[in-house]
Amino acid sequence: MSASAQPRFITANGLDFGFLESGPVGGPLVLLAHGFPDSAWSFQPTLQALGAAGYRAIAPFMRGYLPTQIPSDGDYRVVTLARDLIALIDELGAERAVVVGHDWGAVTAYAAAALRPDRVRAVVCAAIPHLRRFLLRPTLTQLMRSRYMLRFQWPDAERHLAGDGFAELRALAQTWSPGADLSPALAPVIGGFSDVARLSAALGYYRAMPHTLFSGEAWQLWTAPTPVPACLIYGAQDGCIGAEMFAGQAHLFAAGMQAVCFEKAGHFMQVEQPQRFAQTVLSFLQNLKN
Repeated sequence: MSASAQPRFITANGLDFGFLESGPVGGPLVLLAHGFPDSAWSFQPTLQALGAAGYRAIAPFMRGYLPTQIPSDGDYRVVTLARDLIALIDELGAERAVVVGHDWGAVTAYAAAALRPDRVRAVVCAAIPHLRRFLLRPTLTQLMRSRYMLRFQWPDAERHLAGDGFAELRALAQTWSPGADLSPALAPVIGGFSDVARLSAALGYYRAMPHTLFSGEAWQLWTAPTPVPACLIYGAQDGCIGAEMFAGQAHLFAAGMQAVCFEKAGHFMQVEQPQRFAQTVLSFLQNLKN
């Protein structure tokens, strides 16, 4: 079954979420959460593969990303993102779901699993190691890679990213996936970011981080061992999160973890190697114990 050609809408956690879908309504639920700068459209090959295999695959546009509603309170804390996913599981009528997340979607998947392991059956986290590994044991090289997060805190970050036809944003994404053709994936994102409120919403995820790091509840979600089965996918050529960050973290996964390295991919491996990404997700799901 092919993925939906146009977004549908559902209200969850007080927001109207746009989403793409594939597969039978009665199939096991799989949520696919995108990151930055990206959108649910990048998951279409995975949606199609999961739908054809009998899963109900749902890829929401994360809060603030077109066409999902921009929250009036500007809340982009990790705990709120995690509650979005749990609310979507509720509204979609499922007891549990597997969460597949890339970039910020992976951050959200980790947090949702820590918050409600009874509702999250398993996680597939792409391009992001366990958050305790990322926050407490970054390499010097990784700190240099992550300096863009500091730039995003600046009040004029929107102007710089959007200038000259979003040249800086395009260049940043290209640095993360060297040599990849990201134009098709970036086109709907940049189309949405032409509304500066949408760009500010996306940067809001990063701007909420300083507060999150000093919040007890959020810190627990960031650093708690992942209590559900996990699959980690990372690119050997990732210019955003280095491959070395995925070593030495098996002890942070209480229910087991498998790691899959895409040797010839960067940060956006679901765009660079869509069929392999979809098959990796599908294989992990099929091997899960009920």
